[in-house]
Amino acid sequence: MESDTASRRVPVSFELYPPRSDAAAIALGRSIDRLADADPSFISVTFGAGGSTRDRSLTVLSYILENTRVEPMAHLTCIGSSAEEANQLVRRFLDAGITSFLALRGDPPTDGSADVGDLRSAAELVQLIHRVQQEREPFTEQPMPGQPRASRLRARPRPERVAVAAFPSGHPDSRGPQQEVDALLAKQVAGANLAITQLFYRADDYLDFVERARAGGVTIDILPGIMPATSAARLRRIAELTGEDAPDDLLIALEIEPTDEGRSEIATEFFASLAADVIAAGAPGLHLYTLNKHEAVLAVTDRLGLRAIPATSQENA
Repeated sequence: MESDTASRRVPVSFELYPPRSDAAAIALGRSIDRLADADPSFISVTFGAGGSTRDRSLTVLSYILENTRVEPMAHLTCIGSSAEEANQLVRRFLDAGITSFLALRGDPPTDGSADVGDLRSAAELVQLIHRVQQEREPFTEQPMPGQPRASRLRARPRPERVAVAAFPSGHPDSRGPQQEVDALLAKQVAGANLAITQLFYRADDYLDFVERARAGGVTIDILPGIMPATSAARLRRIAELTGEDAPDDLLIALEIEPTDEGRSEIATEFFASLAADVIAAGAPGLHLYTLNKHEAVLAVTDRLGLRAIPATSQENA
C-alpha cells in the first residue's frame, strides 16, 4: 500500500473548523503545526451558516498563512448572506492574503436562524468570487520589451483555487444521479477548478460518480473526501448530519474493541484501505476531514506513505 501511493506523490489536503474556545484554539494551533509537517496542498477552514464563525475562521486562516508554508482555503456559503455581503467577505479574505476558496450553497440551520440569502447556488458564488477578484485587480498595461511605444495587457491574478463540493452518494435535495453531474458541470462552467467530495465509505461510490461526471463533461479534478473517525458514536453522529451511513462491520468492530489503541488501528486500517483503493484507481489526491484532530488523519497518511518528513527531522538526519 505504501510504496504504490508514495511513489505517485499523491497530494493531500485537510479540513478544519474554527475553535469554539480559547483552549480549543491553542490545541488547534498545535494540530495545524503537525498537519503542516505532512506538506499538504492546502488546509481549508469552514465557517457557520450566515458567517456565525467568520472572524474565528479568518483567524485560523491567517495563522496558517503566517505560520506555515501551506495554502489556506476559505469556505464560503450562500446561506445567510446577500450578494453584497458575500462580495465584501470575499474582499476581506483577499485583502488578508487568502486566495483560495471553497464555494458552497450551504444548508440552513435547523432552527431557522439564517436567511437563505439571494445567492441561490454555489455556481453563482463561484462567479461572484471571480468577479470580485477582477474588480480588485483591473486590467493594466505593461511595456513590451524592444518596442518603446507598444504595450500589452498585464496578466491579471486569479484566485489560486476555487473549489466546490461534489456528492458521490447524492445530495439530500437531488432528484437523481444526473442532477448531481449537471450541478457539478454548472459549477465548472462558472469557474470552479476543483471539486471535493462529501465523505463516503465505499470506493465504488466515488469511482462511479467520477465516471458519470467525466461522461457528463466534467473535466476538473475531483478529490475524494474521507473522514477517518475512530469511534462508532462519531460515525453515527456523522450519519445524522450527512445521511451517509458507515458500514455495519466497521461500526461493530469499533464497538466491541475495548481500547482506544485498538479502535485507532481499526479505523486507520479501514480508511487507509479505502484511500488506497481510490488512489490506485486514479484519484488525483486525498482530502481528509480532520475533526480538528491531527492524530487520525496523520495515521492514515503514514499508513499510505504520504506524509512528508518535517524539515527539522531532515536537518537532523
